Amino acid sequence: MERSMEYLQLLAGNFPTIAAASTEIINLEAILNLPKGTEHFVTDIHGEYDAFDYVLRSASGVIKQKIDAVFGDELPEAEKRELCALIGYPEAKLHALKSCGKNTDEWYKLVLMQLISVLTRVASRYTRSKVRKALPKDYAYIIEELMHETRGEFASKQNYVRAIVDTIVLTGRADHFITAISDVTRDLVIDQLHIIGDIYDRGPGAHRIMDMLCQYRDFDIQWGNHDIVWMGAAAGSAACVANVLRNSLKYADMSTLEDGYGINLLPLATFAIETYADDPCTVFLPVKSDDTPADVPQIRLMSQMHKAIAIIQFKLEAAVIARHPEFRMEDRNMLDHIDFEKGTIRLKGVDYELTDTNFPTVGPADPYRLSASEQNVIDRLVHSFTSSTSLARHMNCLFNRGSLYLVYNNNLLYHGSVPLNEDGTLAGMQVNGEVYKGRKLFDTIEKFVRTAYFGTEDDPLKDYGRDLIWYLWCGPVSPPFDKQCMATFERYFIADKSTHVENKGNYYRLKNRRDICEMILREFGIEDLEHAHIINGHIPVKASQGESPIKADGRLLVIDGGFSKVYHEQTGIAGYTLIYNSHGLRLVRHRPFESVSDSIDHGMDVIADTQIVEYTERQILVRDTDKGKRLMARVEDLKELLTAYRTGLLR
Repeated sequence: MERSMEYLQLLAGNFPTIAAASTEIINLEAILNLPKGTEHFVTDIHGEYDAFDYVLRSASGVIKQKIDAVFGDELPEAEKRELCALIGYPEAKLHALKSCGKNTDEWYKLVLMQLISVLTRVASRYTRSKVRKALPKDYAYIIEELMHETRGEFASKQNYVRAIVDTIVLTGRADHFITAISDVTRDLVIDQLHIIGDIYDRGPGAHRIMDMLCQYRDFDIQWGNHDIVWMGAAAGSAACVANVLRNSLKYADMSTLEDGYGINLLPLATFAIETYADDPCTVFLPVKSDDTPADVPQIRLMSQMHKAIAIIQFKLEAAVIARHPEFRMEDRNMLDHIDFEKGTIRLKGVDYELTDTNFPTVGPADPYRLSASEQNVIDRLVHSFTSSTSLARHMNCLFNRGSLYLVYNNNLLYHGSVPLNEDGTLAGMQVNGEVYKGRKLFDTIEKFVRTAYFGTEDDPLKDYGRDLIWYLWCGPVSPPFDKQCMATFERYFIADKSTHVENKGNYYRLKNRRDICEMILREFGIEDLEHAHIINGHIPVKASQGESPIKADGRLLVIDGGFSKVYHEQTGIAGYTLIYNSHGLRLVRHRPFESVSDSIDHGMDVIADTQIVEYTERQILVRDTDKGKRLMARVEDLKELLTAYRTGLLR
């Protein structure tokens, strides 16, 4: 009772009267009966900024859906697509329309009213207070007036609205209003954005994506292994730094390193030129894409740098493996299996011919010892990563908004897997001397990941955390990775593709079973299984081969459909996204994104199709969500406060 009174006294500070407490109860009860906000799920973005930006601007077709709901058959399809493009890219679309001479006064007046109608529809799910906070300060009053008076039945109100719109056009502010209304519409159409891992690597725009996300209103991130290796690099793990650089050079992604984070690559470039001057490094040519530079000397240098950092990486990884026998990754040490005279390597009793035999920095007597030059290069690179202010800002965002997993509105979100044994039971992983599994494993791992970044240098667990982060990137029982190995050396140096196979963990074989998925859901605290789902990414769904992203009778949704351009050929699509609104779940399949200009000219339409995963006639309300549970608890507290006021326990 005493503790309860202390809490009520604190609550009374915010609601000091019966009237104040009653008003808040009324407000919260009203919010509880609003429709649930729309959630947007995206995964495995891999640096594809323009495609990701498009997905956010179109809200995976939700904006088009709102336009259809408002106008139905009143507008031709072409005009609805044009309106969708205007909301998605207002400044660019206005510029294109002006060049065609379409921006007449009458067009402005018509479009302003159309945009207000769409915004009114979108805002109907929220309280006036929330909408008001989202409106731009300079135009908030006018936009709010237009939203709440456009449906006026009296002629005087219609004249009032017409006068506002006429004056907006007359004063030359129409472009500004169109942009402001479009921005608010995009902001409100999605209530919560979920990024289920792998923002980084392959594409050239991860830093731009992070800039966008760090300013986004409500979002969360479930770390993927590609995010984690960058987090490890920012925390000072030399092995993670080497992996990040190797990945970037493999896909010719210099813009994220240099333009985004100011990483000084000169030490590596100088070392690579000196060490591999006569080496063509053909095995290390960048993966060809639209972003690969055409300049031959530049490609040559990138290939030399690529090889140099790969060899450094193998040596650094061997040191981590030696420090942690519990990782059980000794089979990843390859350099000591090379026969330098024959140009072969022996793996599991079989000799394979090497595709590249030039190893000037690898001494047969001690193949894993870094040369003085290699040590100098990696020391300077680690310093460049740990001292980058822009990288630190993005990493802070990843830590503040991110986690290994999230339970949200009866859905379990994680990037890769929950490690399992062959019989479907939870697999254990040793972390700092103890074996953990399931949810406890995730929680323990996350604690050490945070210690690796935020811990002080004199904390021995900081070094352990750095090594653990590297394991999460490529370890066999790592939840974000969960493959037998990452066959990096084999892919570079052995032509026999049988050695390139990266066997997936048991989770990927068992994930189609409903009982397994329901066991995992219960492990993470979800007991109401009727409408519960696991949502993850990591392994692209090969839609072109008939694979479905919906598995285990709908209990599991794998929404990695190959956002990255390098996957389009094998998946046949350009990724999946998921929409969860007040009537259920809808899966959206995307066609490859061409360009921003194409979307502006032809309307925002790269959605191949949508599929209803789950539909409910009874609209899901805020009271049915996690947020609703917190609000209902708040209401009960306020009712206790009212009782305390009315009985004299509090004055």
